[in-house]
Amino acid sequence: MEREHGVVRDFPAGGLGSRARAWLDGDAEVRRYQEPRYAATVQLVREARTGGAPGGGSADGVEVFMLRRVASMAFAPRMMVFPGGGVDPRDADPALVADHWAGPSPARWAERMDCPEDVAQQLVVAAVREVFEECGVLLAGPDAGSVVADVRDAGWHADRVALEARELSFTELLRRRGLVLRSDLLSYRAHWVTPEFEPRRYDTAFFAALLPTGQVPDDATSEADAAGWWRPADVLAGAADGSVLMLPPTIVAVEELARAASSAAFVAEEPLVWSISPHLVEDDEGGIWMRARVPDTGAAS
Repeated sequence: MEREHGVVRDFPAGGLGSRARAWLDGDAEVRRYQEPRYAATVQLVREARTGGAPGGGSADGVEVFMLRRVASMAFAPRMMVFPGGGVDPRDADPALVADHWAGPSPARWAERMDCPEDVAQQLVVAAVREVFEECGVLLAGPDAGSVVADVRDAGWHADRVALEARELSFTELLRRRGLVLRSDLLSYRAHWVTPEFEPRRYDTAFFAALLPTGQVPDDATSEADAAGWWRPADVLAGAADGSVLMLPPTIVAVEELARAASSAAFVAEEPLVWSISPHLVEDDEGGIWMRARVPDTGAAS
């Protein structure tokens, strides 16, 4: 028998309210199956610095860029998340791979991610595109050995707006700008599928990437009301005192970041990845939890 990976953990199911109760009670309407939509998210990391001006001082751990979703979002309102979003059908464009791709091929990514090649391509493209849309960081360059240094002018912002409105495809952006997508700047970290009891479901690939030199992420997205660099320990402290809200995938990802020796070491890792989808359980006191087998981050269960 193959050994099971990770550890079983229970996460609070606060906010699910009557829907969680109805699911556990077998309500047929609530239990109607919803097909997950493919999505990708990226843990954008850098070395934390102490002392002096930005860029000066000494390395002091790792920081990760996070956004707080606006309260009006249908999925995960007010939650702290990493930049990311759903796949655009045009992310599967074969011309993007043929003319604007550098780094491991979709076939290589499919091997790493244990999924069909076309799905792997869409997830990698979605990761790069969504990070650009949501925080203005572009993992692309003029060739396989370089990255765009600064994408903060009005022209780049207009491209972000057009991408988000689906008026521009990522292939069209790369073609017009004379760039190639740098798939080698991503590393694959995790695979989470939204639980069946949620009305909106996503099949999400979690990636990590170093902040490219010269680029500066921002909060110029309509989907977030706050964004910035966080130390993992501070995020977890906020989650403990209730000032920061996170879903289980984000909690586990931040816990892993808290153990990282450096941002470069974190991105270079190739952790074991398996599909994780929490399910509801009820304890003896009637409390409802989300249970899943997750990587062992050393956190208390």
